[in-house]
Amino acid sequence: MAMTPPTLPPPQRRVESSLAPPQPDVLTIWIVEDNDLLRESIAHVLNQTPGLCCPLDVATCETALAALDDGAVPEIILLDIGLPGMSGIDGIAPIHARSPSTQVLMLTVHEDRDNVFEALCAGASGYLLKPASPARIVEAIEDIRRGGSPMSAQIARKVLDMFTRLAVPQKDYGLSQREREVLHLLVDGLTQKRIAEHLFLSEHTINTHIRNIYAKLHVHSRSGAVAKALRERLI
Repeated sequence: MAMTPPTLPPPQRRVESSLAPPQPDVLTIWIVEDNDLLRESIAHVLNQTPGLCCPLDVATCETALAALDDGAVPEIILLDIGLPGMSGIDGIAPIHARSPSTQVLMLTVHEDRDNVFEALCAGASGYLLKPASPARIVEAIEDIRRGGSPMSAQIARKVLDMFTRLAVPQKDYGLSQREREVLHLLVDGLTQKRIAEHLFLSEHTINTHIRNIYAKLHVHSRSGAVAKALRERLI
């Protein structure tokens, strides 16, 4: 009597991720850019550069976030601002929420102060303007790898300008050079007698300087003068 061979389950189809696992010592970069030609050309350059690979180049933040949700984690994302759907700036926070270790390098035509400020405040690690040469992009990526914050020269100037505008202007209380010297010694904790000895002046003269300092700073005590000097960086 012939025996019927056992029925075997059909072979399971192996499902492979669209993102291959990164190789050791190879920096993984994703590109989020809606200009297909630019995106593909940058990806080609990165994949031809030793030590770099670009397994994902997409046109929207939503697609990149979905890839992060699937568990893939790049070291760096090149991110445009003007994208269909979610903007690049709005995409920085959810990218970092999913992968805090991922660095974001803005690569965009937007150079106005508001976009630069918002991108950096959102957590961008660098800001390059298009068109940036392939060599400049690779240099910026290596800069981020070393802990730097690469920026185009125009953007660096705008950032300095922003910090200048945000800095609190130092008030001019009309202190003379001698009064500033006395105030500095008050902050250092010297007594009136020690200040007189240090400046080779009489205590009476130092007392006059101190009273003038109080009047100009609108304070009534040594502690008030010291606190104001430190708070407003008068020395």
